[in-house]
Amino acid sequence: MAQLKKYNLEGKELGSCEVDKRFVECQVNSQLIKDYITALRANSRQWSANTKGRSEVNHSTKKPHAQKGGGRARQGSLAAPQYKGGGRVFGPKPKFNQHVRINQKERHAAMRSIIAEKIRDNRMIVLDSTEMQEPKTSTVSRFLTAQAMQRRALFLAEGAYIDATVCEVPHRFTVANDTHRNFTKSVRNIPRATFKQVKNVSGYDLLHANHIIITENGLKELHEWLLPTHKDA
Repeated sequence: MAQLKKYNLEGKELGSCEVDKRFVECQVNSQLIKDYITALRANSRQWSANTKGRSEVNHSTKKPHAQKGGGRARQGSLAAPQYKGGGRVFGPKPKFNQHVRINQKERHAAMRSIIAEKIRDNRMIVLDSTEMQEPKTSTVSRFLTAQAMQRRALFLAEGAYIDATVCEVPHRFTVANDTHRNFTKSVRNIPRATFKQVKNVSGYDLLHANHIIITENGLKELHEWLLPTHKDA
């Protein structure tokens, strides 16, 4: 078992937490990570850009001037792209069925690889709790300064869920809770600092962050999510 250092919000070291060796021993598969991140970025696009061609613009189709006799180049319509208000040539059109699929096993493997790299580089620590009596940005800011995490920092914490069966298929749904309300308000005013629940994080969030700060309960949830069985390791 590997060890992650554990701190409180005052920056005091409280010991360490064990992390499954499968996270640490996971080999970084650069091509798998690249494919996964590319799929995430592609799927985040709306593909809704739309422009009108010369047959679609609301413009007169009248011939601007006579074909011959004026010494000018022949023109067929004011809806042509060279005129103001004319249609656009080869403009973007809405695209459908552009979703890039990546299966769950590949997604989990990519996320484990990213987390393994953060652990080996000592860029992941454990926070004992996110409980705060009131929102206090200065408290979180001092914590990041003490840990030398002035660049992009990602806070991860456990979420609240309910289990339900839909059409005889078990599902787990995220529900709103006030456990991290004050902490979330304290983080949102800090530049380059982000707070998310474990189940809402993506591989892009993990890769984009320079440092990851995860709660102790969040670490347990991460184990249950990304290491459900030995077959996926």
